[in-house]
Parts: sequence; C-alpha cells; structure tokens
Amino acid sequence: MSSIDPMDFFDVRDQFSEEEMMVKDTVARFTDEKILPIIRECFEEHRFPAELVPEIAELGLLGSSIDGFDCAGMNSVCYGLICQELERGDSGIRSFVSVQSSLCMYPIYAYGTHEQRQRWLPPMARGEAIGCFGLTEPHGGSDPSNMKTHAKKDGGDWVINGSKMWITNGSIADLAIVWAMTDEGIRGFIIEKGTPGFEAPEIHRKFSLRASVTSALFFDNVRVPEENVLPGVKGLKGPLSCLTQARFGITWGVIGAAQACLKEAIDYSADRELFGRPTSHTQTVQRRLAEMSRRITTAQLMSLQLGRLKDANMVHPSQVSMAKWNNVRMALDAARDARDILGGAGISAEYCPIRHMLNLESVITYEGTETVHELVVGKELVGVSAF
Repeated sequence: MSSIDPMDFFDVRDQFSEEEMMVKDTVARFTDEKILPIIRECFEEHRFPAELVPEIAELGLLGSSIDGFDCAGMNSVCYGLICQELERGDSGIRSFVSVQSSLCMYPIYAYGTHEQRQRWLPPMARGEAIGCFGLTEPHGGSDPSNMKTHAKKDGGDWVINGSKMWITNGSIADLAIVWAMTDEGIRGFIIEKGTPGFEAPEIHRKFSLRASVTSALFFDNVRVPEENVLPGVKGLKGPLSCLTQARFGITWGVIGAAQACLKEAIDYSADRELFGRPTSHTQTVQRRLAEMSRRITTAQLMSLQLGRLKDANMVHPSQVSMAKWNNVRMALDAARDARDILGGAGISAEYCPIRHMLNLESVITYEGTETVHELVVGKELVGVSAF
C-alpha cells in the first residue's frame, strides 16, 4: 500500500485526465523553477516580475479556456490547475493570469465582435498585449449597480467620465475592459492605452499582493469609438459573468497557497525542537496540521466537482460563490496557522506563510467579499435577496 501524499490526501490527482495531469505538472515545474526563486525578492521590492510573462504565454496559460485565436482551448479543470500551481508560487502571479484570461480575454471572446476578437485575443494570448478590468469604484465594489462612471453617446463615439479603483494590471495594461453606466444600462468598453483623458496611476504602499500591479483608472472625457463597444451584452450580466469565470479560478488558486503553507509548516515543525523533541511530534501541532489537511482536501474536492459541472455547462454562479467563500477562508486560516506554527520565524519573508497570509487578505476581499458570497448562497437557500 503506497503512502499518502501530504499535499493530496485523497489522491484527487487520480481523478484527472492525462491532459489535466500534464498541465498541472508543467505549471508546477514552472512555479518551482521560475517563480519560487524570485518571488520573495519581488514581494519585498513591490515588483511584478514582468519578465515571466513571455514564458507564461509560451506555456499557453493566457486565455487557456478559449478556443481559437491562438489560445490553448483547455477545459475548466485545466484552467483551475493552472491557477492552483501559479498561486502556490504567489497570488500576484495567479491574479495576473486570472485578470488577463477571465476578466479581459473572456468578455472580448463572449461579447465582442469578430473584429475585436481578431485584433486583441491573439496578441493577448501571446502576452504581447496586457489587459485590465475596470469595474470596482472608489466608493465601494460590492454594489456595482451603483456605478458612478458613465458614458454618453456623442455622434459616433462615446464619452466616458469617472474612475475605477484597485485594478490589477492597470498601469501595465495596453487595454482596459471598462464597465460604465449609459442610458441603455451598463455597457462594456475597450479603452486603449494612450487614449486622451485616460490615466492609470499605480497604487503604492500596499502590504498585500506586492508582486502584483494594482492601479486606479481615471476617465476625463475619454472618447471611445463605437467599434470599441462590446455589443453582445447589456446590464450587470456582462461584468458579473466575467467575475464568475475569475472566481472559479480563485477557488483553485488558493488551494495552492494553502498547500505551500502546509508543506512549510510540516517541514519546519520537523526541524524545530522544543522541550527535547520536534514540535511535529506533539499532539497540538499534529492536530493543527491535520486540520489544515482536512480543509485543503475538502476544498480540492469542491473545486474538482465545480470544474466538472462547469465543463458540462451545469454550473450555477451560487456554486462558484460557495466555493470561493469556503476555499479562500480555508487558505487564509491555513496561512495564519502555519505562520503561528513557525513561531517567530513565521513573520520572516524567508518563509512563505506570512507572504501568502498577506496576499490572501486581498483575495478574500476582491471579486466578492466573504459576506457577499454568504448572501448569494443564502438567497439560493431561501429565495429572497437580503442585499
């Protein structure tokens, strides 16, 4: 009887297809060889490792679930495993891929014209064009229907005024998918870098997602031609459907962060001796490690089933909400507990738990706070919205 893999207690790997296992192992090697050797320094220096983008693109990780347009056309489980292995390295790297793929390439593919797809998707898949997603506004992100950014028709163009906040990739983006209120409801616009009146200053002094670019977006009479409007959707369905795609990836990604923290806690507690024995030989530490493993395993099984439902076109957004809520809470708790098991060393960036813990404080907030996802699930259970 073979021994149990501490990072895969229920042998979830056995449920993957050959292609899925190949994707997981390929991205795992990339994380081990390219991300982990530099990510601590990037986090300390508040620097996004842009030098990794060409290699990420070469592996087919950008827009991986899109068919055609130089994209890999993988299934949803493959995309989830990409997110898991990248976030095992750092949430900032997974965020970059998630925004590019789910929040920018997906709406162009789902709601754009053929010309928009031809123009943007191939260079985005190759990493030659970077996108950002403008939905959240300074006054709060949990109520997108209360959007202040507005667009008015002016001849054959649209004129946009307003601002967005906490935008991943904003300052390095070549295009922004921006959602604005119009007389017809919420519409999506492709705004290109360098458009007069459009600015994307970077946000500094963050203590979370430091290896990720976060920006504000400002629109001062930004003129956008009609051909840059996404014609295939109106209303909140557009941005919310994009968020469902990205949240799905998050449910997988945070598993990787939690696995990294569990491994660090196992390894460190085996070496740390107190009162004449390694701390891993004590009941207290073993119980805490077992609890991490139990919750990671639950998250793995939940995300795998979610991926199978998604590939069968049977997934409901509220199921994604439950998984995002459950899995991010699991990962944040695991990171905090691993940091504590490491004792004083736990606050050092030499070890990964404090970095993952700080990152996950953002992940639990963005793309739907824990409270919002609880209320989404509650609405499904009783049939009444409590928002």
